[in-house]
Parts: sequence; C-alpha cells; structure tokens
Amino acid sequence: MMLGSDGEEVAWEPRQLIDSDVCRIAEGTLGEGRMNIPESYDYLVRARRDLWATLEGVADEVLSRPLLGGAKLHCIKDLLFHVASVEDFWLHEEILREQPVWRTIPAFKDTPGGPVYAGFALETLLDYWRVVEQSSLTYLPTLTDDELKRVVSVHDRPGKRYTVDGLLWNLVIHEARHVAQISVLLRTQGIEPPFLDLLNYLPVPSA
Repeated sequence: MMLGSDGEEVAWEPRQLIDSDVCRIAEGTLGEGRMNIPESYDYLVRARRDLWATLEGVADEVLSRPLLGGAKLHCIKDLLFHVASVEDFWLHEEILREQPVWRTIPAFKDTPGGPVYAGFALETLLDYWRVVEQSSLTYLPTLTDDELKRVVSVHDRPGKRYTVDGLLWNLVIHEARHVAQISVLLRTQGIEPPFLDLLNYLPVPSA
C-alpha cells in the first residue's frame, strides 16, 4: 500500500513507478540537459584504464577460460571483443557510414564472430579497443543538437530507426553492463576486480 495524493492508502504496483515517475524523471533530466554523452564517455574511458590494467595482470588461461554458456560469448576475451565491436559497429557502420575498424585489422578480418577470441592475445584485443575509442573521442566533440536528433536507419535491419542520441546512450549502457559482467566473472575466479563505480571518478567538490 502507499499514500495517494489525498492521503488515503491505495494499492501500489511496481510497474506504476516504472511507467510514470521514473519516465517523468528521465524526461526532465534529458530536457534540462543534465545527461551528457561526452562526460559519460569520459567516465568509460577512465574506467577502462583501470579494467585493462587489472586484466593485464590476469593469467591468459583465466581470460580464455570458457565461463559462459551462450552461443556467442564464452570467455572474458570474447566479452572484450564484443564490447569494442559493438561500439565500432554503431559508430562507424551506422552513425558515420564508414568502414568499421575491425576490417582494417588483419587478425580480425576473417573471424566469423562468436566465441573465437580465446586464442587471441589480450593486447591484440585491447589495441583494437583503443583504436575504436580514439575514433569515438574524435567524433564526440563534434556533436550538435541537430546531430543528436538525426535519425539513423540501420542498414541491415529494415525498419529499425534510431536517433544518434539514442544510439550513443545505448553504447554507454551496453558497455557498463558487460564490464559489470566481466567483474563478476573475475570474482568467480578468485580475482578482485577494480572498483569502477562512477563515485570513484567524480571530482571532489570544494568545501
């Protein structure tokens, strides 16, 4: 039960909050410009550095170990390639309509996708991610309101259309989800993941 606007107790369903209050909060936040894609991406970049440093100290056998049972992702290395390639796909193939980075890397040109990256050196995967990241860092400062509102028709998915703004937020959230997944997998192998909460990267406010 919860109190209604008149002070009377009324039945409450979780979906009421999802469909009303949360949506209004999100709309207000977006309308006031408080959600900033370049700043959010800056957080991802800094968190990546800490994640990569941790992974560079993990045994290759652990990073290649089949810890997942999905059709496309079996190990931590598969997840690393997946996160970088999704950013590569949406930025280059869809938003910019350019050749994706992975096609320029001989080691990746003939890979079919899926769980095939266990045999790749960690540094090869991270070097690819660094190139994708640099492309994003070059593109993000050029964002304008018109560019964020531009509608992208997905070239290989007929009928699917998204704004650039929506696609970029998808990239931010997609990476955060999979980095959390990597952290959990590290813990299952007895390895302490880095502390990657946003709080760890916020500037200390002046007194």
